[in-house]
This record gives sequence, structure tokens and C-alpha cells, in this order.
Amino acid sequence: SSHLQKKRRAATARRQHLKSAMLQLAATEIEKEAAAKEVEKQNYLAEHCPPLSLPGSMQELQELCKKLHAKIDSVDEERYDTEVKLQKTNKELEDLSQKLFDLRGKFKRPPLRRVRMSADAMLRALLGSKHKVCMDLRANLKQVKKEDTEKEKDLRDVGDWRKNIEEKSGMEGRKKMFEAGE
Repeated sequence: SSHLQKKRRAATARRQHLKSAMLQLAATEIEKEAAAKEVEKQNYLAEHCPPLSLPGSMQELQELCKKLHAKIDSVDEERYDTEVKLQKTNKELEDLSQKLFDLRGKFKRPPLRRVRMSADAMLRALLGSKHKVCMDLRANLKQVKKEDTEKEKDLRDVGDWRKNIEEKSGMEGRKKMFEAGE
């Protein structure tokens, strides 16, 4: 049993090692992602928000303020539009999720039952109208049965075995058998 315990301990240690390795990997991935986002943000800001150089005269300063206000207004409009789009999309998502939930609730998938199906029916279901070959095994079985019943009929025609034995017993019976050529 000590061998089994050692095996178990080894498996647990391995599992722990794998777990810590995975967590370490995930942590480095998160750090990389954060760094990449920061770089992306800096690039965006450098492109869209050039460093501000303040002009010397009052006239130029007022002009710059007007430009900045216009820029702020356009950015605000853009932000508002984006928020509205986001809300719309979220609402659509919620509606679709609700529809999915409702559909799942209404139409419970029935448990599948075994269905007795002839080979013919199976081929018809699989191949549709292309199905031509007849594989009705039951019909073949019926034919065999018919032959069996004919044998049974022959036996019935022979009649009850007791009568036969009575007829064939004694000298009278032997005479009949001899004449019949049995």
C-alpha cells in the first residue's frame, strides 16, 4: 500500500506543479496584455492629441481655446453616439438571450426512445427517394413460415396418429400397408 501512497503523492505533486505553472503563465500573459494596451493607448494619444504649444499673443490663445472647445464638442458627440450604440447592442443581446431562454423552456427535448424500424424504413429515412432496394426481411421470414405451415398441413392431412396406429395394427393393418406399397 505504501507504493500506492507514493504514487498518489507523486500525482498530487505533479498536479500542484502543473497548476502553479499554469497560473504563472496566465499571470505573464495578463502582464503582456496590459503592456500592449498601454502602448496602444500612448500611440492613440500621440496621433490624436498632439502636445499643446501655447501661443504668445492673446488673439492666438483665444483662437486655440475655440478650436479646443470645438474638438471637445465633436469628441463628446462621438462618445454619446458610441454609448447609444452600445446600449442598443446590449439590449438586443438581452432580448436574444431571453428568447433563447424562453425557447429552451418551452421545447424540452424529449428523451430519445428506441424505435423498432425495419431495414427498409431505415434506408428510406437515410436515403429518401433514392431508396430503391427492398430489404424487407420480414417478408422473407413470412415465406419461410408459409413453407413451415405447408409441412404442418401435410402432417394434419395424415391425421391423428392414434387412428393411424389403430388402422395399421393387426393383420388388417399389415394388409393395407402391403397394398399401399409402404
